[in-house]
Amino acid sequence: MKNIIVFGATGPTGWEFVKQALDEGHELTVIVRDPNSLNLKHPKMKVIKGDVLEYSSFENEVMGKDAVISCLGSGGKTKPTIVYSKGMENIVSAMGKSGVDRLICISAMGLSTNDKMSFLGKILTKFVAQKIYKEPYKDMRLMEKILEKANLEWTIVRPPMLTNKAKTAIYRLGINEHLSRPLSISRADLAHYMLRSIGDLKTFQAKVEIAY
Repeated sequence: MKNIIVFGATGPTGWEFVKQALDEGHELTVIVRDPNSLNLKHPKMKVIKGDVLEYSSFENEVMGKDAVISCLGSGGKTKPTIVYSKGMENIVSAMGKSGVDRLICISAMGLSTNDKMSFLGKILTKFVAQKIYKEPYKDMRLMEKILEKANLEWTIVRPPMLTNKAKTAIYRLGINEHLSRPLSISRADLAHYMLRSIGDLKTFQAKVEIAY
């Protein structure tokens, strides 16, 4: 059993992570701006009203945790945001203060193209996804740079297109390497992998691609 703190629990992937973690008996602390937005009560879940952009609202909640999970998102918005970079900066500071060093966060495969993508995949990534999500991707890149410089056991998970399909627990992984023809992954399977990777030493200070 792990003692885990979760940011972004009210988003679709964060919600999947919370449900799966509780089903497996883990202890959770979730940081949410509006506790009423989390329509779930559980004896092993503590809900804290806080904002990842307000360091003082959660700085003391990281103490004693086995892992920090970031499912932060901008809600599909395409406008400029600092939720990834400033949010991660605050999380890293709280982890440093608390002596907690394991963190897993969600980024995006669309931040870059590579030779294992199909020609169509490269075109869609470069001229569609990177155009539409220019601002969120910009902030995700800053978030990744913050983690790369941090003295933590971090894992950056880069999924392709996310779907709402059911969990299969069957998917491909690329640990510090690219996957060929990555098309999609369900939020449920993304959450499943993040939960499974908490103690995986191979993923420490690694970028992981995940797809079917």
